[in-house]
Amino acid sequence: MTAFLVSLAVLVGGYIVYGAFVEKVFRIDPARPTPAVSMADGVDFVPMPAWKVFLIQFLNIAGLGPIFGAIMGVMYGPAAFLWIVLGTIFAGAVHDYVAGMISLRRGGASLPEIVGQELGTGIKQVMRVFSVVLLILVGGVFVVTTSGLLASLTPESLDATFWAIVIFLYYLLATMFPIDKVIGNVYPLFAAVLIFMAAALVAVMLFGTVEMPDPFAGGMGNRYAGELADTHPLFPMLFISIACGAISGFHATQSPMMARCMKNERLARPIFYGAMVAEGIVALIWAAATITFTEGYDGLAAYMAQPGHSPSSLIHDISTGWLGTIGGLFAIIGVIAAPVTTGDTALRSARLIVADFTGFPQGKLWRRAVISIPLFVLTFVVMTIDFNVLWRYFAWSNQTLSVFTLWACSVYLARHGRLYHITLLPAMFMTVVTTSYILVAPSPEGFGIGYDAGIWCGVALAFLLTACFVRYLGSLRRQPTSVRGD
Repeated sequence: MTAFLVSLAVLVGGYIVYGAFVEKVFRIDPARPTPAVSMADGVDFVPMPAWKVFLIQFLNIAGLGPIFGAIMGVMYGPAAFLWIVLGTIFAGAVHDYVAGMISLRRGGASLPEIVGQELGTGIKQVMRVFSVVLLILVGGVFVVTTSGLLASLTPESLDATFWAIVIFLYYLLATMFPIDKVIGNVYPLFAAVLIFMAAALVAVMLFGTVEMPDPFAGGMGNRYAGELADTHPLFPMLFISIACGAISGFHATQSPMMARCMKNERLARPIFYGAMVAEGIVALIWAAATITFTEGYDGLAAYMAQPGHSPSSLIHDISTGWLGTIGGLFAIIGVIAAPVTTGDTALRSARLIVADFTGFPQGKLWRRAVISIPLFVLTFVVMTIDFNVLWRYFAWSNQTLSVFTLWACSVYLARHGRLYHITLLPAMFMTVVTTSYILVAPSPEGFGIGYDAGIWCGVALAFLLTACFVRYLGSLRRQPTSVRGD
């Protein structure tokens, strides 16, 4: 219990202290007009109240990642809790804030345009494709998981296929209609349910009859045993399994959408940094609830080993077991709301990215349909892939996108004479993680070249990119300040 409360306190303290430091590093300008004001178009550039923008950003990023990721990642032991807390404060929230602020300063520019301006035209072209593919993966993953959860709660006639169609229809509306008409009105309701779910689980753990085991008891080691320990090494697998609850490249695709709705730069810290901290809290709650409900790491391993058991079934059992039928239903709806409100904005972001790089105006409904419909067709194709494979590729792609974003943010901060170390260090670490993972993971998921070789290759790439960055710093010092860009 103490470890859980301390972790919560550190997350909140991280927002107050380190969040303020990051804001100071970037140097906000409250008098500067935001894109929502200077470029208002009634569709994507729409000024909205700060509380509503925060809720949209929070629900955009808080899909099933911090829930499923925490459940699947907690078996790596205490390191999972440390990664959620420290990763959120020093990596994920910084990543979201700096990327969001750069977009805000550049007229709500989408992520590929931001990265391309800092890392070059070639990288921009790669990012355009990579970002859209990731967003389609997000849409596909969350339709599959959400339709399955809904089917488990409804009569057999309302199967997963039926719910997939319903979700697709909602996604189409949310993607094409003005942001304040559908998303702006639906999200506050979904947010209330999601907040209820998180608060109810915390109340049970703090005041109920359950006993929360100490996640740090027994040392810091990996809790996978036997052959599973060999196939699930803590590094780098933990940092891919728990993505959205600590750092996620997907978030940087969502921040530009909110940069087009914010009224003042002062709101950037609560909206960008604060929403990531809120997601970290959700991940922490589910990690703690998982080992509390199953009575520890061994109990969790035994639960997952039973036929038919999965993260989805554990979510259902925790919700109904602790909160009863009605409370459990609300909790499950909260879990369902999270991916639904991430999938819709993922596809909306994909539309905006395609519109940005094609220069295709989005003022008319038919113009939005021209881009949206092909994206939905591709999302449907993605859904035919085996879910386990789909999830792993989504997780790796997600973290790899954060690497591109962090290096671009480091270049931006260096070019403006800011303390670039706040993004450089996470960039180096995540470079090692993502490179090692794709090299170490067995075929067909990865290359399976061997653990030691994969780790050293990841380290070597991180140092190579750092050397390139240091060389860039040298060239930057020789340039007049006036030619360094915005």
